[in-house]
Amino acid sequence: MKRENFQSRLGFLLVSAGCAIGCGNVWKFPWMTGQYGGGGFVLVYILCLLLLGLPAMTMEFAMGRASQASPVRMYQKLEKPGQKWHLHGYLALLGNIALMAFYTVVTGWMMYYFVKFLLGQSANLGFVEMITNPGVNVIYLLVAVVLGFAVLSFNLQGGLERVTKYLMIGLFVLMIVLAIHSFTMSGAKEGLAFYLVPDFSKINGSVIVGAMNQAFFTLSLGIGSMAIFGSYIGKERTLLGESLNVIVLDTFVAIMAGLIIFPACFTYGVEVNAGPALLFNTMATVFNNMAGGRIWGTLFFLFMVFAAFSTELAVFENILACVREMTGWSRPKGCVVCGIGIFLIALTTALGYSVLHFQPFAEGTAWLDFWDFIVSTNLLPLGALMFSLFCCYKLGWGWDNFVAEANAGSGLKVKSWMKPIFQYFVPICILTLYIYGLVTFGWK
Repeated sequence: MKRENFQSRLGFLLVSAGCAIGCGNVWKFPWMTGQYGGGGFVLVYILCLLLLGLPAMTMEFAMGRASQASPVRMYQKLEKPGQKWHLHGYLALLGNIALMAFYTVVTGWMMYYFVKFLLGQSANLGFVEMITNPGVNVIYLLVAVVLGFAVLSFNLQGGLERVTKYLMIGLFVLMIVLAIHSFTMSGAKEGLAFYLVPDFSKINGSVIVGAMNQAFFTLSLGIGSMAIFGSYIGKERTLLGESLNVIVLDTFVAIMAGLIIFPACFTYGVEVNAGPALLFNTMATVFNNMAGGRIWGTLFFLFMVFAAFSTELAVFENILACVREMTGWSRPKGCVVCGIGIFLIALTTALGYSVLHFQPFAEGTAWLDFWDFIVSTNLLPLGALMFSLFCCYKLGWGWDNFVAEANAGSGLKVKSWMKPIFQYFVPICILTLYIYGLVTFGWK
């Protein structure tokens, strides 16, 4: 099977950024910032992106580019005979499927709010009413899955690259317009102070764990999502530089999301620690109470559909590549089979607030919390840990092989003084924070 490549560097950057940019930036990042006390969380999050996210992404890109394969086959090509590292490849595939088990449903929610604002039916919109309506959830989930795999049934350049390029450029423009609009609100000063000025007294272990998990979640690191794009890039550019570019684009969108949401919260007296409902309930309230709110709301949720759909496309591509390499299926056949499988698994989340009641952790949790726990709390940090051990030690691929691959091309190089960061700092930090996160997790 001939491996496809991106037609342009811009295509690679925007598609990789598209995978990283999604609900994690605009839905999850603002509500976590609100719950963890504002500016202090933002500061720790940016540090986690640079100290943990940047090395992890560089390693994941390098493994993908060197192997020219999906996560399942990637380890088999790079490991020494008789080694078992490739077992993590199957876990990575499982992680992508578990992510889509709830992400496709959230994408459907974004579409639902967009349609309601577009039709001028936003006055009685309610988050709880939406998630407890099985018909709405199943129909919009089906649309999200069918649209995603329909795009991917074309070849890579004709489908994924073309669509995502336009989605991402449109998204950046929309965000800048909405952020400028937020600066004109009466509560802009208080909102920006809460969001951008760190309160160091609020930074504790839980904040740091939350920031690390959010950094890996927003960059889609640890489950091979970025490795698949590494396998599609040529050798013209170094991977540390490309990783930094993707992180800058990703962080730009997350920061812009806060610039849109927090001035609005302080203007309309909305609780900043409202949790997962922050984006849906509060932004709908804001738009319903402002001049031209229907237009602003339509634009905002259109851009949320852009963000969610770009990540969905990227992870679908990862799952599809793994399945096609294991089976030899054509792209259209793989799309049909994977689409049906993802839809059936995601029904657990879609019906989790109505028909399929399941309370895995503390009171009020549901299937979405279960799948998010599998992905965000476990498979993302542990996957990043596996990549760092594999790339930095002779038991795996080894430091010299990793550096030779990462430094091929022009751009920022991995320097010898960085070796302790990659080899010791990254894995020790991830493991320490992972264990702390499990011990302090709200089990019941």
